[in-house]
Parts: sequence; C-alpha cells; structure tokens
Amino acid sequence: MKNLTQEQQKKMPKIKLITFDLDDTFWDIRSVIFPAEINSRKWIESTLGKKINWGSLDDFMNIRNYLISTDSSLEYDLGKLRKKIVEYYVHPYFDNKTAQKNFINEAYTYFLKERHKVVFFNDVTKVLKELNKHYMLGVLTNGNADVNLLGLGHFFDFSISAIDVKSNKPNPTHFEMAKEISGIAFQNTLHVGDHPINDIRGARDLGINTIWFNFKNNPWELDKNPPIEFNQWSEFINLLSSNYD
Repeated sequence: MKNLTQEQQKKMPKIKLITFDLDDTFWDIRSVIFPAEINSRKWIESTLGKKINWGSLDDFMNIRNYLISTDSSLEYDLGKLRKKIVEYYVHPYFDNKTAQKNFINEAYTYFLKERHKVVFFNDVTKVLKELNKHYMLGVLTNGNADVNLLGLGHFFDFSISAIDVKSNKPNPTHFEMAKEISGIAFQNTLHVGDHPINDIRGARDLGINTIWFNFKNNPWELDKNPPIEFNQWSEFINLLSSNYD
C-alpha cells in the first residue's frame, strides 16, 4: 500500500483503490488463447509421437463441461481443469500412471507459457505506470494469467485469482477479499473490466464504482443505467479524473 503524508491524505480523491480484470481488459484473450491451444496440441502430438483426434470446438467444450459437472472445483481451478482435459486426450497412450502425470504436468507448463504470450492493448502499461503513483492497484481475475509473468507485477499491490477465493466473479468473494487486503471501503473503490455481468454488475451490486472497458463497442443491455465506458486505454486517465477526482 502507498504510504501517504497527512497533506496527501487530505487531498485524496474519492477513489483510493482501482481493481482491474485481466483477459479482454488488458489484452484480447482470443488472440492468445487460440494460438496457445493450437501450439499446445502440436507439442503434445510431437512429444508423444502420436496423432490425436481432438474433435471439433463443440466436442472440446462438451468435454470441458462434462468434467466440470463431475467436479465443481474445476469451475474456478483452471489449472486442474486444463490437466483433466489433457488427461482425457492422452490417457490411451500411457500404461504408467506416473509417466502420464509427469507428461500432463509438462503439457500444462507448456500451455501456461503460451497462454502468457499476450499483446497488451495500446497504452496499458503507460496508464498503469501513472495510476501506480496515485492509487492502490489490484487485479481481480477469473483466469489464470499471472501479472508477475507478464511483467506487470510491480504496478500492483495485490492480485486475486479465482483459485484464491474458490469462486468466479460476479460472486462477491473477489471484491470482498480486495476490501480485506486493502482496508479500503467499496465506496472508495473503482473496478474496471470488460464483462457486463462478471465485472460491472458484480461490482455495482456491492456499491463499488465501475468503468466499463468496452473495446468491442457493444451496446449496454443489462439495464437502463449504462456505466461510464471507454474503448481505448489512452482515454482512461482523463475519464477517471473527470468523473471521480
């Protein structure tokens, strides 16, 4: 947490803590997750020396949904879910359980490396550098991206993932843990994210201020009270100061 002088505290704006979603907020998830999936499949086939019938995207999603139906923890533990999916495809090629487990762990490590090859939206790091000077910053993600592996960790005071709270936004647990860690009330918190329900409604329901990152320029359809929104990170500092400071 930033150490503030008494004079700085008196001038403190209404917003003291800003929390951010990651996927589709700092980068386009589709541009990284599909290549990560394709490259991981190539790695698995190359390492096994086998050609695997992966099926269609619908097949993949059906397998994913089936696995979650058998173990509810897979809804928030994406690492465990990923390993279960790999196991589903590769188990016919292993007689030895230890060898299979080691291979699945290696495959997951490879996928995670590929999953972190993100391309930030323009001005993301510039904005975070500026915000870090004036606000406490946190990450609230349902995903498994690690800001430290992305070179962003030094901008943030904390990062909370789904595995940390054993649930996904819009469940309030992410937001409640942020409040507990920071000691900052919801009315002095701003949450920024792309998802209308998981980010905006989830935060609003707790009395948290919100700004919607709407990079796809979608219409607001949840209610008749659209949030403040932006679609370019170069707009964010001015938007923040004009609405909250």
